[in-house]
This record gives sequence, structure tokens and C-alpha cells, in this order.
Amino acid sequence: MAARRMMNRLYYFTIEDESILAEAFAQLDKEVYAISYKVSGTEDVFVTTSETKDAMDRNDIPYNLLAEEDGARISVYHSPLSREELADYEDAIKALALAYRAIAVACVGVNGEANLGFDLSGGGSKPYTYFTAPAGHTFIWRLFREREEAVEFLSRLTAGEKKAVEWAESIPLNSTRELKSYH
Repeated sequence: MAARRMMNRLYYFTIEDESILAEAFAQLDKEVYAISYKVSGTEDVFVTTSETKDAMDRNDIPYNLLAEEDGARISVYHSPLSREELADYEDAIKALALAYRAIAVACVGVNGEANLGFDLSGGGSKPYTYFTAPAGHTFIWRLFREREEAVEFLSRLTAGEKKAVEWAESIPLNSTRELKSYH
């Protein structure tokens, strides 16, 4: 894993043929955790991490850079297990959040748990996604597009736990309207 950067950036880009990504990523150094996500609601916009962009540049993978986002503006709230297993993959989780145009994500459980504390049936799964750790657990994440939405959700989920509510209140962005445009 590459050393952490002081100013992690996330990048929006397009690529002529998205099948190039899978082929190229398979050829990258094994030490590189290369990942990109298609931005929800777009035909050809992807978001990726600095580490992946650097690897793409070193390997002359053709893409068109559209915009960059300061990773520090996207917030991640971990459970104790997700913090342990995903500390080195936080930029990838932030890129996943941006792919859904979210300003923050909170780990709400692990796939397979009998009771996550809320019901995902009946179409209520839209604001949720998942990220599988290399160690094997698949973590369920709640996406937030508004700071107030995060405050309200975590207040209910954690029964007002001070640290969780303080995290939500400290999300740097108020809403997705403050994210960079890539058009």
C-alpha cells in the first residue's frame, strides 16, 4: 500500500472504452489497489483515487480528466471493525461515495448480520451501498447527500451517541450541491 498523502484527491474522468479499465487494472503492479466507479446517472463518467490515477498515468492508460475533488471534503464514519479492516482503503470508500454523489458515508453493519437495526426491504435500500474489504468482510454503508440527513440518521441509529452525532455535524459539506461539477 502506498504511503498516505497529506492532500488526497479524487478524480472524475471519462474513458473512450470502459473495458480498457478492467484490462489495464489487471496489468498494474500488485501493490496498487486500483479502483474506479462509474458515477451514478452518467453514461461515461468515473471517479477514482489518487493512487489509481497515478498508476494509470505511469502505465499510459488513456483517459480524459474532468475534475478533481478534495478527499478531505468527503466524510467516512467507521464501525470498529470497518476501521480495523479498511483504514488503508478510505480513499476508495470516498470514491465510492462520490460515485453516488454523496458527501459522507457511515458504516452501518456487515453483510450477513441478522439485524442491521433497520429494514432494507420495500425499496429502502437506495441510500445504501457496500464495500468488500480485502480481508473478506462486506461492509454496508449508508450514503448521505445532506449533512442534516446524516445528523438525523445517526442520532436515531446510535440513540444519540455523542461521537456519532458530532461526526455528522462536522461533515465539511452541507450538501451535494457543493461537490465539484465534472461537466
